[in-house]
Amino acid sequence: MATRTLDKENEQEDFSLLGGPLHRLGRRVGLVRGTNTVALGLVLGVGAALIPVLLAIVGGVTENVFSLSVIGAHVRLLLVIPLFFICESVLDPRAAAFVRVIVHSKLVPDTEVPRLNAEIKRIAWWRDSWLPESLCLLLAVLMSIDAPRLSLPGTTAVFDPSHAAAAGMWYWIVCLPLFRFLAFRWFLRLVLWWYCLWRVSRLQLKLVPTHPDGVAGLGYLEVVHAEFATLIFAISAAVSATFAEGILAGSLNFSAIYPAIVLILFIDAVLFLGPMCVFTPKLWLCRVTGLDTYMDFASRYVIAFDRKWLGTAAHREELLGTSDLQSLADLTNSLNVVTKMRLVPATYRLALILATAALVPLLPLLLLQYPITELAGKLFKMAFSF
Repeated sequence: MATRTLDKENEQEDFSLLGGPLHRLGRRVGLVRGTNTVALGLVLGVGAALIPVLLAIVGGVTENVFSLSVIGAHVRLLLVIPLFFICESVLDPRAAAFVRVIVHSKLVPDTEVPRLNAEIKRIAWWRDSWLPESLCLLLAVLMSIDAPRLSLPGTTAVFDPSHAAAAGMWYWIVCLPLFRFLAFRWFLRLVLWWYCLWRVSRLQLKLVPTHPDGVAGLGYLEVVHAEFATLIFAISAAVSATFAEGILAGSLNFSAIYPAIVLILFIDAVLFLGPMCVFTPKLWLCRVTGLDTYMDFASRYVIAFDRKWLGTAAHREELLGTSDLQSLADLTNSLNVVTKMRLVPATYRLALILATAALVPLLPLLLLQYPITELAGKLFKMAFSF
């Protein structure tokens, strides 16, 4: 009976970042199935974009809707909003798998599983509560109302009286607050994920310094954070479209893009690589402890090895067929793994993936500075100037 009770306490809670009033609404109307919320994103983004197009056709002002001067509106609704939901659809199974991996691999020992379950329940409460998403909606509305005083870049980021037709009013009143609500909603998800990582880092983890992933068993976390590339691409696309509007309107100089690129990369590193550093203190302690343990063991082993195999010929055993040499090689490999342990569960590959996702949406801005033929010529010269 006591064993059954203990097993019940150690059962793992299902972790998920998906939830909240909008998610529940999507499930009721059949737009959310399992962890797939892409249909909900398409309905919200494409649906919100079609209405101003129809209103513009009725009002005879279609040239205003399909102008490059409002490209930011199209990118936000038709690209960024669907990407928000694509990202959460692919990220959530990875995040849940990470929690399962650290439990099933005993990285989180059985004695700590109840604490982990308590944190998962706390995250689920905030995820499903009406309060956080209500605050996100309130912030989105207030930001839209106060946008003229915020001096936001782009022609579609603030109310423009010259586009006060029915299509424009729909965009200002509905579409733009919807986009900002979904952006704030995603930031809420990030905060919950950061909190999860921080609480996991506070558990008494059984880190293994010789684990082949090079981060004592936390290597799957890099797989999870690689899925943030879709979110980074979406954010960068929105920023790129905003810059394009400013450049076309003459309110923004093209040279302002270069410091913005540095700022974008820095912010992305803080948001998506920085939270992984919560494990750095434990990884440092694991590495130091591992080096102390394995170096002491290695010293005793090589001394015994030298005494046995490099002593006088009379005391040497048959060298061929012995397992001592393989054991020495295995010990060397283990010590190398401990020595090369990373202090952050991320590699340069992850940084490259995230940086690429941030920079690719900015490349079309070059077409506003250089004609495509001139740009192609410059790239050709750079490729073959050896």
